[in-house]
Amino acid sequence: VNIHETNPKTGHYVTEELMRKDFELMKQHNINTVRLAHYPQSRRFYELCSEYGLYVYDEANIESHGMYYGQESLAKHPEWEQTHMDRTVNMFERNKNHPSVTIWSLGNEAGNGINFFHTYKFLKDQERDLMHRPVNYERALWDFNTDIYVPQYPSAAWLEEIGKKGSDRPVIPSEYSHAMGNSNGNLDLQWEAIYKYPNLQGAYIWDWVDQGMEAIDENGRHYYKYGGDYGTDMPSDGNFLCNGLVNPDRTPHPALAEVKYTHQNFAFEAVDPAKGTFRVINRQYFSNTNDYSFRYRITENGKIVAAGTLDVALLPQQSDIVTIPLGNVTPGAGKEYFVNFEVIQETTTPLIPAGHVVAIEQFALPFGEPKPVFVQTGNNPPLQLTEAGNNVVVKSSKVRFVFDRKSGLVTSYKVNGTEYFEEGFGIQPNFWRAPNDNDYGNGAPNRLQIWKQSSKNFKVTDVKTSTDGNNQVMEITYLLAAGNLYKVQYTLHPSGILNVDVTFLSTDMQEKQISASEATLTATFSPEVTAVRKVSSTLTVPRIGVRFRLPMAMNKITYYGRGPGENYIDRASGSKVGVYQTTAEDMYFPYVRPQENGHRTDTRWVALTNNEKGLLVVADGTIGFNALRNSVEDFDSEESTHRPYQWNNFSSEEIAARSENEAKNNRPRQTHINDITPRNFVEVCIDMKQQGVAGYNSWGARPLPAYTLPANRNYEWGFTLIPVSNNAEITEKAGWKY
Repeated sequence: VNIHETNPKTGHYVTEELMRKDFELMKQHNINTVRLAHYPQSRRFYELCSEYGLYVYDEANIESHGMYYGQESLAKHPEWEQTHMDRTVNMFERNKNHPSVTIWSLGNEAGNGINFFHTYKFLKDQERDLMHRPVNYERALWDFNTDIYVPQYPSAAWLEEIGKKGSDRPVIPSEYSHAMGNSNGNLDLQWEAIYKYPNLQGAYIWDWVDQGMEAIDENGRHYYKYGGDYGTDMPSDGNFLCNGLVNPDRTPHPALAEVKYTHQNFAFEAVDPAKGTFRVINRQYFSNTNDYSFRYRITENGKIVAAGTLDVALLPQQSDIVTIPLGNVTPGAGKEYFVNFEVIQETTTPLIPAGHVVAIEQFALPFGEPKPVFVQTGNNPPLQLTEAGNNVVVKSSKVRFVFDRKSGLVTSYKVNGTEYFEEGFGIQPNFWRAPNDNDYGNGAPNRLQIWKQSSKNFKVTDVKTSTDGNNQVMEITYLLAAGNLYKVQYTLHPSGILNVDVTFLSTDMQEKQISASEATLTATFSPEVTAVRKVSSTLTVPRIGVRFRLPMAMNKITYYGRGPGENYIDRASGSKVGVYQTTAEDMYFPYVRPQENGHRTDTRWVALTNNEKGLLVVADGTIGFNALRNSVEDFDSEESTHRPYQWNNFSSEEIAARSENEAKNNRPRQTHINDITPRNFVEVCIDMKQQGVAGYNSWGARPLPAYTLPANRNYEWGFTLIPVSNNAEITEKAGWKY
């Protein structure tokens, strides 16, 4: 990982205590090397790295990025040779005897030329009778004056290509997986290539810690300042210095769990899961497995049904096949089995206590069977449907369900006296997420703005009602701002159970293929809407889902899906499927600049209760969800109109040219964690899927196609809402297909 000297209380002065904290977090998350970006650090830093066993990529204090890499580059002008040489010599002479120093770097982003040829030769000459440490330089590319090819921000596809092709020297990206805000998507794909090819030998994430400064506002609320908070017209890079895997106070970002998983020193492969056979691989080059124990757990629908330890004795770079007993696996309707592996460090080492989990893996066992179909029983009062003004009402003495034709919202869902939707904010279409930093970097807030409008400006074109036995059915057709149709069908049972079936119709839909009323067809295929739809067809959708709000007391959350921490479809490999408990407050992660956060993927069911009563959401397949004490809008920078935009102010001309209109949906605003105040509700977003967070870089890279939702496709999905009156009901009611 790349590291800067930064302390939220004292700026560039980093205490020994804080250094130790950094190293502890790194070692416990399988990070074994640090690149000093872009200057040597204090002597104590090197001493601690030697003590704790961290490889140091030591870098000369040279960067002339502003002169770029052409003929103006200072690297090409001999009059600058002594300046380059002085900094290189100082680094070498000061740090040469630290055993932790493993790689020398000539500098960063300063072009290449005669001056770096000379500094390279100096280091190679000095190392000839010392340690023969490699010398590298990113801007040398494939030139002679770098022993390692150190590209910046490569994709998984590029790593796969160079790995397959081979190279005349090791390839170790000096910067990659830009960790700005909610980021680090695709890290698992990058490491698949690194593990596969011997010329790929690791990489350095940009970077370790968000460089925010601790501050207290006028109301005594804590937050972190960043660029733009130190004067209206001061030069600033906004929050572009908040690129870390940890917050300024060293609270780990959720992405750090993904880093730990991808970097882990042990791997597992499925050999024949039906027979319980798996391969264990020791990725370490110098250590055997004597100091580790290996254990497994088998879960049935998230509950442990078998557990044990494995007899594993591996030399470095060895593997072996293990067999786990499957006697407690009893396949049956609605049963889903996983085997979870853990590797435990049994001895205490500096910074890592005995008992620390150093590696995990999970495999689905091939014994899953479909859930049994739920059959309604019991004597429930019959449902009646009435219409009053804009409201379509389905009710009995037990149940009340109200849909508002004008707003397009379900405004009431009441069962046995409990109203579940807070202040009439019930189920409604939702296609927008609060842009993360990568979204701003790739232009998504502007490019995909039509989906934000589609989450606000949807028009109900049709409401059809019918009966299905004792159930009342209501089908709503929405014409979205994007020009396509979104259909939501509600099936309300007399018991209060509510099936929700959703269809997103492709933006490429043709009139003859659509079953809808004449009014819907006329509105949808007008020339104006058709023109909008044509543009929308070129886009992806940030998320496809619905949202609603529950009373804030229903903040206790139990779910069966990936966890325990925040995860997204392109950053989920280190998050394993299980049953987890949390709260709406704890699902929130305070990124320095507020943005999309708290998502969970591959969810089978989620329950939100007040410790007794609540609502169970059971997916037809799997869903993603967020459940927070704030709205999507609270985290959407553009909605904070009381905050200024992030301006660069790099020149007086740039200051004069500032345009609020041009900044809208293109620049984030100057928002902070003290702008986020918990509301008196829990906003629940239920998604068929949300697009990935991306992370190859934060200035253009979009989520990979596999992790997007193209608008020109049809999507069908669904879930069921089930009122529960105690926690014991959750597991039983989650086991049915509704």
